[in-house]
Amino acid sequence: MQQRIHFTQKLDELRMQLIRMAALTEKAVHDATRAYLENDTDLAESVVMNDAAVNDMEDAIDTFNLELLALDQPMAKDLRLIIGSMRLTVNLERIGDECVNLAHRTLFLSTRPPLPANARMERLCAHVQDMLTKAVRAFVDEDTVLAGEICAMDHTADELSLKVLKEAISTMVEETRIVERSVHVIMASRHLERIGDLATNLAEAVIFIKEGQNVKHRCKG
Repeated sequence: MQQRIHFTQKLDELRMQLIRMAALTEKAVHDATRAYLENDTDLAESVVMNDAAVNDMEDAIDTFNLELLALDQPMAKDLRLIIGSMRLTVNLERIGDECVNLAHRTLFLSTRPPLPANARMERLCAHVQDMLTKAVRAFVDEDTVLAGEICAMDHTADELSLKVLKEAISTMVEETRIVERSVHVIMASRHLERIGDLATNLAEAVIFIKEGQNVKHRCKG
């Protein structure tokens, strides 16, 4: 009985570590998108510098999970939580990387004359932030219905990114002098789309942890 209580405490600690890592990643997305939209180079540089903390959290959780697997030999839902948490940390770390990539786009664009405001990029930034926030909440609340909604939201992120691409190409055709900057806008939209994809992966992990269903690559709302 005492051993089970101790193991339950370890699982609670695992959940808390995941929530802390998710919070760091949410902040990275918030700061990276704000830096891009506001051309804030100081904030962009802080995103790059703070990425090390996300990487450290991934390493710490990986070590914790390996110890749980080796020493406690979990079964059923406990095992799903551990396996699912490995999926969560991988995708959270990758979201952090995409935030760094977006920050680098911001730093480059800050050295060039500003482009006109792009409403679709603003929508895309807000949309992927919302996806990640909901994915984290779905994990905390073990809410598979909300996780399913995130899967459906990914289509909107893809559509917005495609519209940014088409608009940028059209602009490049009309004004060749902004081709270089437009390419970076396209790449920025790709980083944002990728964050949406990774948030969807988080939702898939939540469904796996809660229901034991592997919906990788076929997550639907």
